[in-house]
Amino acid sequence: MARIILFTGKGGVGKTSVSCAHALKASREGMKTLIVSTDMAHNLSDIFETQINNEPQEIAKNLWALEVDPNQEMQHYYGNIEEAFKKLMSSANHGSNESSEDMMVFPGMEELFCLLKIKELNDKNIYDLIVVDCAPTGETISLLKFPELLAWYMTKLFPIGKVAMKVLRPISKIAFKVEMPSNVAMNDIQKLYVKLQELQELLKNREICSIRLVTIPEKMVIEETKRNYMYLNLYNFNVDGLYINRLIPASVDNSFFDEWKKLQGQYLEELKAIFYNIPTFKIKWYEVDINGMAGLQRIIEDSLQVENIFKVLKITENERFEKTDKGYKLKVYVPFTEKTDFDLYEADSDIIIKIGNFKRNIPMPNVIRKYSIDKAKFANGYLEIYFQEKVD
Repeated sequence: MARIILFTGKGGVGKTSVSCAHALKASREGMKTLIVSTDMAHNLSDIFETQINNEPQEIAKNLWALEVDPNQEMQHYYGNIEEAFKKLMSSANHGSNESSEDMMVFPGMEELFCLLKIKELNDKNIYDLIVVDCAPTGETISLLKFPELLAWYMTKLFPIGKVAMKVLRPISKIAFKVEMPSNVAMNDIQKLYVKLQELQELLKNREICSIRLVTIPEKMVIEETKRNYMYLNLYNFNVDGLYINRLIPASVDNSFFDEWKKLQGQYLEELKAIFYNIPTFKIKWYEVDINGMAGLQRIIEDSLQVENIFKVLKITENERFEKTDKGYKLKVYVPFTEKTDFDLYEADSDIIIKIGNFKRNIPMPNVIRKYSIDKAKFANGYLEIYFQEKVD
């Protein structure tokens, strides 16, 4: 099974050049490497200066590249689901195909099929390393949380839905003028559910998959990087590297850059203080755009001559349940937050943590189902939720 590294960060910080440099370095060290873009504004073709398509193609020795077309993936593997929902939406909208197609593309669906494609390729066990050039920060967080969120909804609704389909299908078209999904579509939905569960396990397997942040020494970018790191921890992903890009070299002797270098120095110290416990790499600013193999080789020689850079560099345990004297405790690592940032509540057998517009549903283990939340504390970046046995 391949090692998987995902690179993310704010738009324009250089994720593509950093991720492509890693892929090229790995291939030149003899690793069979695949570089994948999940960003809808694909840049791999531009940076490698060759046309890259929806299937892996070898662009150099040991190096394959892929720009995923999520619509094609969905149509090819899950066309029955799409067709069933189109018919359902079309019936509800009195035959308006345009409206039904618009409603089919709900947020996260396109990105989901990018991840499913990566899982499919990983399952084939062809590559030693899969490098993923992700979309900008907000889209990447939505992308990574979507499999867990959709699987959660399917867990709640699918058993009921399957029974309901059998009962309603014979009468739905006559009584309600609605065409319910066929058995084939329902079977595809069930297969999708299984794949979502497997995808979650893959993305959160700390021995296989890790996420690396790319940033630059600017105030707004640093703030977004902090939020990005916090949300990735909330959703229990392992972040094992930080890349600080576009640092003006000290050798640049030009008064025009003096103030800029001073500001960068201040922000660099801030990043060191904030991410002190994460392996950090510095990449200098180049006088020209980084394109082609020669441009990527400059990054490799200047910044990536690090032993074991493709290994998991750090493993963080972001959440765990612990036994206490009075019951149990759930400890969740959510740095760069305050106590007032959280909304916390229970819903059936889930603990729900909400920060801003992001919400995480954490299923309670069976052993804790007879317990309920007693209190919560927040200190040193950790949210601690205490459970006591329910009293009838």
